[in-house]
Amino acid sequence: MSKDLIVVQGGNPIKGSVDIAGAKNSVLKLMAASILAPGKTTIKNVPIISDVTLMGEVLDNLGAKVKFGKRQVTIDTSTIDSVETPYELVARMRASIAVLGPLIGRFGRAHVAMPGGCQIGSRKLDMHIAGLESLGVVFEVEHGFIDASIPGGLKAATVILEFPSVGATENLMMAATKAKGKTIIENAAREPEIVDLANYLIKMGAKITGAGSPTIEIVGVKELKPVSSHTTVGDRIEAGTYLVAGVLGGGPLTVKGINPQNLEMALIKLKLMGASVEAGDESITVSRKGKIKPVDIQTLPHPGFPTDLQAQFMVLSALADGRSVISENVFENRFMFADEIARMGAEIRIDGHHAIIDGVKKLSGAPVKSPDLRGGAALVLAGLVADGETVISSIKHIDRGYEYFIEKLTKIGADIKRL
Repeated sequence: MSKDLIVVQGGNPIKGSVDIAGAKNSVLKLMAASILAPGKTTIKNVPIISDVTLMGEVLDNLGAKVKFGKRQVTIDTSTIDSVETPYELVARMRASIAVLGPLIGRFGRAHVAMPGGCQIGSRKLDMHIAGLESLGVVFEVEHGFIDASIPGGLKAATVILEFPSVGATENLMMAATKAKGKTIIENAAREPEIVDLANYLIKMGAKITGAGSPTIEIVGVKELKPVSSHTTVGDRIEAGTYLVAGVLGGGPLTVKGINPQNLEMALIKLKLMGASVEAGDESITVSRKGKIKPVDIQTLPHPGFPTDLQAQFMVLSALADGRSVISENVFENRFMFADEIARMGAEIRIDGHHAIIDGVKKLSGAPVKSPDLRGGAALVLAGLVADGETVISSIKHIDRGYEYFIEKLTKIGADIKRL
């Protein structure tokens, strides 16, 4: 798998419709949250991607019984007999740190490997640890492991996050469901995936209000119960990726299974870039006839422009009629993609956390290497409209977050194959 390549012949019109899978960034946390209650939980609308399989391995390593079915996963957590996640699993997927809060909430302790660095920045765990310490968790960090315990029990507190971190908000919210009293998280992350996790926890019996706002309140309960069925929210980043493909290739292209409100800022930017955008109840259709217009973008926590769509929009900017500036305010290393698309003829200059992009008339196919999940997908998008053949290597990154990527792109007109 690691040596597989994606080969794209550019120039085909891109149009049709794509069914969007469940959100990767939601289902991973839902799976982790199942730890909080002993018994069987079923999660539906589960994407078929390597990160989900890996989270299944993490839970299996803890002793849970994990069974994947057709777009769903059933997890029996009554057999969990360990609170340790080994480095070899955590190193392959940072999101596995999401088991920290649930393990503390249910068992009162956790022994979790430090994730280490990341392709798109260090993403340190300081806020996770500081927040959980406010709830009475005692940490010892040594030999590459986080050892957590609650000698005095979990106690509610008011926690103010210095940055609206999604991971810290999730870990705090999950642990706080079992803390005595009312926990308040200020400057909480507001992403749709946070709301999905809160709704799931409420089904388990948690008392949570304010999810999706900067202030979340959680009243602790003694016991939680497993969830017989929960359907994961649609993946807004997958949807945004295909919408960019539709704008690049002309369209009309429709993505189905996504709430347009979850992509509001991205849709505003697409309109400013010259795209026609029509939003339905659970669908979005885009098309473009004229030139791509330049636009300035700043990535910010939700409801701002999502950092996970920055690379895809850089492809649009690379072909715009004029100069665009993209400012990355969330992750420090996310411009690695720029070096690769420059090999295809893009004119991009990096100045600190700003990318200055002067649009060119066309991109040329070239051998390129996927730097990370979203950057890899963006290189495929560039290949769709480039002159000639583009060969993308290191596509294991893409497999982490896009199910049936080749098949879905082929359905909407792409000349693409996997070798």
